[in-house]
Amino acid sequence: MAAAAAETRVFLEVRRRLQSALLILGEPKEGGVPLDVSVTPSSLQVKTPTGCTELRLPAEVRLAPSSCHGLRYVAGDGLHLRLQTQADFSPKLVSMFNQSSQAQECCTFYCQSCGEVIIRDRKLLRVLPLPSENWGALVGEWCCHPDPFANKPLHPQENDCFIGDTFVLVNLRSDLWQPRPELVPLETHCLSSENRFQLKPKANTKVICKRCKVMLGETMSSETTKFYMTEIIIQPSERNFPIIPRSRFVQSVIAQCLVELSSARSTFRFTVQGQDGKAYILLWLLNSDSLVIESLGSSKSIKKFPLLEDILEADSGSAWNAVKVLYQPCIKSRNQSLARLWDSDISVHSLTLPSATCLELLLILSRNNASLPPSLRCMNSFQALEL
Repeated sequence: MAAAAAETRVFLEVRRRLQSALLILGEPKEGGVPLDVSVTPSSLQVKTPTGCTELRLPAEVRLAPSSCHGLRYVAGDGLHLRLQTQADFSPKLVSMFNQSSQAQECCTFYCQSCGEVIIRDRKLLRVLPLPSENWGALVGEWCCHPDPFANKPLHPQENDCFIGDTFVLVNLRSDLWQPRPELVPLETHCLSSENRFQLKPKANTKVICKRCKVMLGETMSSETTKFYMTEIIIQPSERNFPIIPRSRFVQSVIAQCLVELSSARSTFRFTVQGQDGKAYILLWLLNSDSLVIESLGSSKSIKKFPLLEDILEADSGSAWNAVKVLYQPCIKSRNQSLARLWDSDISVHSLTLPSATCLELLLILSRNNASLPPSLRCMNSFQALEL
């Protein structure tokens, strides 16, 4: 028991693109205990008079022991030092939808929270990305004549699936005989000029899971439904429903959005807002090439919330691919002036999610921020997050 009490926290962040790593050796609980640190290409070992902590690296990662430099002591953290690495593998995002492989396949849509079938055996002939949300404003720059797309919304046909930043659009017309989510009735009104009915826009036209009552999306028209990516799982029909921890799934979807948008549009600042347009979180993406390896003496005590695919197995510790973000909460009137400033900045991209999921994401960010070494938790006025 004495050895377990003296085990040292080892935190290693590897940057693949930079081929460098930051190593933090936490202070033993006793304080003032001498440390004997051994670095090999495949492992790290920290010895104290009463215990030993060893961290074995994944096979894809190698350290250069002779490159250790920048040794310094940080109060509350322990020893910091940097070294060169070789990490020549790429992370895979948990993709909810693989456009190339799942087009032409029969797919089943599930509620991610409870596994309820939303749409069964839908054959998707076209899986297409939607243009950016401001595409209509750009048409005038490309056309010398009146906008040919005016008043022509992009609605999917029966076997289409359109993919937005945080949602998918599907046509439910052919699924009247199948189990369906609960739809809040749409208000209609009669046009005076024509003898037909039209949908009246309504903010609370929600799509609710019949089993767990979670909000899955919104109705966009009498046939088109928007499902949020954080609330559903789309699988080929021959596969079973995958059980994925909720926190892991939410972070995987958000990480995928951040990485893809930053790559495609050079956008690195994001506002996470609810379906009612209220801002909940400001996110600033710093990098997406980190690998975090950590040992607390017992892997059971490590809270893992990986943003990217599988946790890499190490002999004594845990390793996971991660994105690094800064965030600021906007709930309870916090950071309102900054939120308004970002709202007026065209370089900031908004991500819309159900309000309950925004709060859930904020809780996840807060918990993971608290698991970092103290010196890595803040940058300027922002809180940092690296998983």
